[in-house]
Amino acid sequence: MANKTSSGNVNTVNANAANTAGKIDFLTPKEIIKELDKYVIGQDKAKKSVAIALRTRFRRNSVPDEIREDIVPKNILLIGPTGVGKTEIARRIAKLSDSPFIKVEASKFTEVGYMGRDVESMVRDLVETAFISEKAKETEQIIDKAKQNAEELLLDLLVAPPPKVSKKNVGQSPAEGAEKTSYANTREKFRKMFLEGKLDDRFIEMEVKSSARPPIPVIEIFSQSGIDDIGQDFKDIFSNIFPKQKKIEKVRVSEAFDILVREESERLVDNDKVVQNAVQRVENSGLIFVDEIDKIASREKSYGPDVSREGVQRDLLPIIEGSNVMTKYGIVKTDHILFIAAGAFHVSKPSDLIPELQGRFPIRVEMDSLSKKEFVRILKEPKGALIKQYYELLKTENVSLNFTDDGIERIAEIAEEVNLKTENIGARRLHTILERVMEDVSFEAPYKAAKKVLINKDYIDERLKDIIKDEDLSRYIL
Repeated sequence: MANKTSSGNVNTVNANAANTAGKIDFLTPKEIIKELDKYVIGQDKAKKSVAIALRTRFRRNSVPDEIREDIVPKNILLIGPTGVGKTEIARRIAKLSDSPFIKVEASKFTEVGYMGRDVESMVRDLVETAFISEKAKETEQIIDKAKQNAEELLLDLLVAPPPKVSKKNVGQSPAEGAEKTSYANTREKFRKMFLEGKLDDRFIEMEVKSSARPPIPVIEIFSQSGIDDIGQDFKDIFSNIFPKQKKIEKVRVSEAFDILVREESERLVDNDKVVQNAVQRVENSGLIFVDEIDKIASREKSYGPDVSREGVQRDLLPIIEGSNVMTKYGIVKTDHILFIAAGAFHVSKPSDLIPELQGRFPIRVEMDSLSKKEFVRILKEPKGALIKQYYELLKTENVSLNFTDDGIERIAEIAEEVNLKTENIGARRLHTILERVMEDVSFEAPYKAAKKVLINKDYIDERLKDIIKDEDLSRYIL
């Protein structure tokens, strides 16, 4: 078994965690854009806007306390068709700045009082995400200590300790001393065997904690907070009412060690500190990406409230403006959470949003449509480029792919053409075309005798000639 014992010290881990958390403090806007260029092609205006927003957060932490609270984030509205990089930009800057991040679809929310998710649930989800992240960091800091404790507990199960000496017997007989020495030697022998992995497949009996609680019926409760978190709330309530029950199970030594490490980690982690850090990170560096915001824009004026559109906008407004949201971890202020909203706005337009909500997204960026030139770069340049993905996937079957330049350009040309003739779905069109081109290669890879495949312009035209000729078929398949 690898990495069973502790190594290093907690101070080193703390230093590494601090360096990671503070990474964004040392990046200028140009350096942020350079990092984004590794994953997103083009969209320079959007990258510039988010880089400024991210750097502004760092600047806010350095201003005097009396003015810091008055500096609110400048929320961003990204306007453009699907598949041009809106979500990817938001996700990458969150990862780059080590910020709590969630992506939500505005079309899933309903006005308070109606069946469905209420807008405050996005804040509760964000806090939950931050809590999980903070707990993982805290666990990483104490994992060495947890492994040390788990190792000792496991040895207690493997080697039965000698009987305790009665308090009445003040002295110790030679037999008792020899027995203790023998026990210590045996324990060290088992420790050595365990660390060498010689005991991994041996079975032992141990107590495993389990929840002894009756099945919980589904109860629908209509309240201000909605019903989306009712299941989790009941789970937490009943976990406190019904104590954990231990049962004897027969498990392998390797599995027993993992169980003991988890139990010790849970015991050593300071949950109060984790909650405090999670709430603080959400309030000061949280990021919520609201997609499909154009779907809640009213396209025509009506005489009554519109539950599916204007109602959601009215509920969304106070959260973006700054309010207090009750979560399972306490009250969370949303004043300094950065909101990035995005929408295609094919049918509606940003001015169709209620004026108050428009004012809360002062920075508006129109995303560029992708052309053949960008498609070629998307296929080749990013770290996780599609061609690299196919190359590595088929490499596992000992198949060597060779995409020629004219082949890549032909794929990009077809993607641009289909996007112009049908719905513009941006770079996602490349997935459709490449999967069609690679279909036979992927299927025959395990049985293929020739392990080298050349993907050039002629190969692509041969695979797609019937689809390209028939425009109706092209609309249906590509």
